[in-house]
Amino acid sequence: MGRSQRFFANLCGGWFLMRRAFPTALLDDMTRAIADGERLHRGEVCFAVESRLSPWDVLEGFDAHRRAEQVFAQLRVWDTEHNSGVLFYVLLAEHRIEIVADRGIAAAVPQAEWDAICARMRECFARGDWREGSLSGIAAAHALLQRHFPGNDKANPDELPDRPVLL
Repeated sequence: MGRSQRFFANLCGGWFLMRRAFPTALLDDMTRAIADGERLHRGEVCFAVESRLSPWDVLEGFDAHRRAEQVFAQLRVWDTEHNSGVLFYVLLAEHRIEIVADRGIAAAVPQAEWDAICARMRECFARGDWREGSLSGIAAAHALLQRHFPGNDKANPDELPDRPVLL
């Protein structure tokens, strides 16, 4: 997507999609899925959805990846005991999904595995299946985290909010 396409997508797109794509019932299901999955590993999952970027930021070259890194810091996903935070960032206007993993996870899980989760989510979202895309992405992240950062039956404090954040 070129800069002018991105500009118009962020100027006109995503405005009314947020509540239609992510209604309260889905947010409740996502919250439960995140909380239930975190009991199986030492990771912390955070999910953020944004309708659009400022068109002026787009003109200056700001993109979904940079915004995801900014949200990662803003939501303090990095601030976990084991450096095991994972952020799902969805930018509705551009149909972009980014997964940002903290350094403890990034050292063990190749980026290609996160990219594969994003691709599967994108396919579901393109069909308008926001529920399947979101819940399957969360489940896939939990499976990766369970494999690389098992809980070992130890109490794991819930360090990040489980409820998705609508920006």
